[in-house]
Amino acid sequence: MSAVPELQLRQIARWCDRRVPNQLRDQVRVEYRLRGRSITIVECRPPFMPELGPDWTETRVAQLRYTPPPPDGGEWTLHWSDSHNRWHPAPDVPAASGPGPLLTTIETNPHGIFWT
Repeated sequence: MSAVPELQLRQIARWCDRRVPNQLRDQVRVEYRLRGRSITIVECRPPFMPELGPDWTETRVAQLRYTPPPPDGGEWTLHWSDSHNRWHPAPDVPAASGPGPLLTTIETNPHGIFWT
């Protein structure tokens, strides 16, 4: 199983880091979770009721999936999560050779499925 290319993983990390200004990071953060070749973008918020615990809540925003075709390069696809936490391909979003165009789609959210 081919891993996600490090350069592209760093690109995703930088994109997440730029989503929230430093002065607001005590209120909201955008992070990613890597599992195999799937990268889930999450929005993190501090505890609503601190007396229930110190853990931040996470809301799944989108998922990028990497498929490495032989012999070179790879293909990225974008997915959205429904209310039952099932992932579906983003409508009208073609696969890309890198995560950049898909991150732009998340940011512009043309179908209103990524940010609440």
